[in-house]
Amino acid sequence: MIGLPDAVTACLFDLDGVLTSTAVQHESAWRETFDAFLATRADGDRGPFTHEDYLDTVDGRPRADGVRAFLASRGISLPEGTPDDPPEAPTVHGVGNRKNDLLLTTIAEQGVEPYAGSVAYLKAAHDAGLAIGVVTSSANGAAVLRAAHLDQYVQVRVDGLTIARDGLAGKPAPDSFLAGAKALGVAPEHTAVFEDALSGVAAAKAGGFGHVVGVDRSGQADALRAHGADTVVADLADLLATS
Repeated sequence: MIGLPDAVTACLFDLDGVLTSTAVQHESAWRETFDAFLATRADGDRGPFTHEDYLDTVDGRPRADGVRAFLASRGISLPEGTPDDPPEAPTVHGVGNRKNDLLLTTIAEQGVEPYAGSVAYLKAAHDAGLAIGVVTSSANGAAVLRAAHLDQYVQVRVDGLTIARDGLAGKPAPDSFLAGAKALGVAPEHTAVFEDALSGVAAAKAGGFGHVVGVDRSGQADALRAHGADTVVADLADLLATS
């Protein structure tokens, strides 16, 4: 009674924007970071960071990949640096660390709010006996799950730390979702993926997952379908309503 094909025995959920409202906080931190960075450039007006930039270049991607993609959209390249670069360093990792510092400050001040419909759906999937994992490009996955009190439902977590440790390609490559399914011991064709990012939907489609649910929080239902979503809902509770 959870709106999925009978062959599905496991669920892999993206975190930010699917289970929690932290996608809004991510976008705000990216905007503040990139707008401040662009303001320091002496080579002309590159235009501010927009919602479309968020969806097209950083949403769902590992942090450094998002930095590279956005800067490339503005014709800018930076040295890679190292993951330990300070946030003021003019490197890919420095810019990414600046964004992460802003995000962590916001989470500490505002907390993490899970979507009520997503909590209801997690409970229903858990009660139905489905295996449950979270696959997120965020390196803060464990902290966000704990803050949202959702970790009790999650058997497996693949996050930005896992991706870096295991050398996985980030979304839109399917590697992180495939790692999640493997950790749950379930074949991709028996696993449903829940994603709000176009890159994440494309990753699930590329991985041959049994069912891909696009969660439309940004008015991009058609784009989610075009990238491979089998079902698109505005909220996960909608799946329960149609079961």
